[in-house]
Order: sequence, then structure tokens, then C-alpha cells
Amino acid sequence: MAGVSFRASQSANKRKTYLLLASMGALVWLVVFAALTYFGKSTSAIVPIAVGIALISVWGSYYTSDSIVLRMTGAREIQQSDNPNLFNLIQEVTIASGLPMPKVAIVEDSAPNAFATGRNPEHAVIAFTTGILDVMDRDQLQGVVAHEMSHIGNRDTLVAAVAATTAGAIAMLSDILTRMMWFGGGRRDSRDNNSNPLALIVSLIVLILAPIAALLLKSAISRRREALADATAVAFTRNPAGLRSALEVLAADNTVVRQRSTAVAHIWIESPLDAKSVSRLFATHPPIEERIAALRAMESLGPAT
Repeated sequence: MAGVSFRASQSANKRKTYLLLASMGALVWLVVFAALTYFGKSTSAIVPIAVGIALISVWGSYYTSDSIVLRMTGAREIQQSDNPNLFNLIQEVTIASGLPMPKVAIVEDSAPNAFATGRNPEHAVIAFTTGILDVMDRDQLQGVVAHEMSHIGNRDTLVAAVAATTAGAIAMLSDILTRMMWFGGGRRDSRDNNSNPLALIVSLIVLILAPIAALLLKSAISRRREALADATAVAFTRNPAGLRSALEVLAADNTVVRQRSTAVAHIWIESPLDAKSVSRLFATHPPIEERIAALRAMESLGPAT
């Protein structure tokens, strides 16, 4: 693999994220257009209802994300006196990143892993499993801290909320319209207006496939943000070897955290879901081998990149 600087990697991943978010927006408009084509104007009131419900549910979770995630993962907040060395390490990264000091939590679990959550840098939490603290040395743990601080600095909880809101609105809208289709409602306008049969078929296909497309885009956005966090971590530490070595430890370890719900799988530095059971298209993280290779390529360019 050709060497690539962390700056180039950051820029590329940001561009891809913006493109994917724009694609999500375009998909919403496509679903709305398909609904109006297939069902007629009678469905126009359903769109704001679906978007409103999705906004309330997702953004409510967004504003309480730190407490919700801590409960779901069993994380327990600790104080500096509980682990001074860990706090000192995090403080070093906060100085390098220019971000405020986050809260720190511990998950009693032998599987090595970590995550960050919180709606903004002022309400952020970084959590570590006891397993990751046991198996990683200082440089490796610094890379993990920098990765999680990158998620905080890049506002990835906000990006995830936008993606989840859009995907949720699409899924809800498609579900409502599909039920209308099966129960025979809503098509009267289209038939009365002598709509093109081909347009009706295409619109029907769009309504059926849109939720899958939205889930694919949401997963792709999550993968881009993970890659961006890796590159940003290098910008903070100027040491790709630390995070690269940490990911190698995670790749070699076969244990997974006990709390591996799909609702929080995307927040861990390594997805706790079995990669073999999840299609790569629906995966929330890039393959860890690819992440290691990207960091190794940065490492080959030296600290000045």
C-alpha cells in the first residue's frame, strides 16, 4: 500500500462522509417522490409525521446518549483517584487535541475494548473494559484514547444521530406506505390521474428497497467515521504505531464483550459482533486488518506527516 499522510486520510474520509450524508438526503427525496407517484397526494401528510416521530425518538436518545449507553454497557464512572495513570494519559491526549477532559468509566469485562459517547465534547464519556487496561501497554492505550477522543472531537455522536434519524424516517415512511399498499389504500389518486404503469412499478420498488438502502448508507457512514477517527488519532499523537499496535492486540484477541447489542455495537473501537456473521456491507467498522494496514502506511512516512 502506498504511504498516505493522516491529513490526506482525514480529508478523504470527511469527503466520503459528506457524500454519504448527501446520499441519505437524496434517498429521502426519492422515497417521497416515489410515494407521491404511487399513492398520489393523499400521502403528503404522512411524510412530516414519519420524520417527526424519527426526530423525537432519535434526538431524544442523542441528548441522553451518555447515560443510556453507560446503562446498556454496564459502565461505571470512576474518579482520578481510582486510576491516576489512566487519567494522566487521557489528560495528555486532551492537551494535544485541545478538547475538554471527558468523564471516564470502566466496564467490568475481560474482553479488550473501549468506546466514547456523549452529545458534545462538554458531555463526553470514554469507557474502557478492564480487559483492555490489563493487556495494553502505555503506547497502545494512548492510541486507543486518541481514537476515542477523535470520535468526540469529530462529533461522531451527532453524525450518527443524523444518519439514524434519516434512516429511521425512511424505514417508517416505507413501512406505513407498504401497509397502505397491501390494504389497498392510497392508489386511487394515481389511477384517476392515468399514471404511467412503469412509473408505478419503479416507485413500488423504491418504496420496498429504500429501508435496505438507508441501512447500507448508515453502515457506510459509520465505517467512514471509524476510519476518520483512526486518522485523527494519529494527528493527536503523531504516533501511528501506538494505535496500530493496539488494533493488532484486538485482532489477535478472540473474546467479545458481554454487552454486544446491535444498538451499541457501533460505538466500540472494535465491533463486538462476529464479523463472520455480518455482511461487510452492513458492518459498522472497516475490517480491522484494513485499519492496521492504513496506519502502517502512515507509519512508514514518519512522524512529520
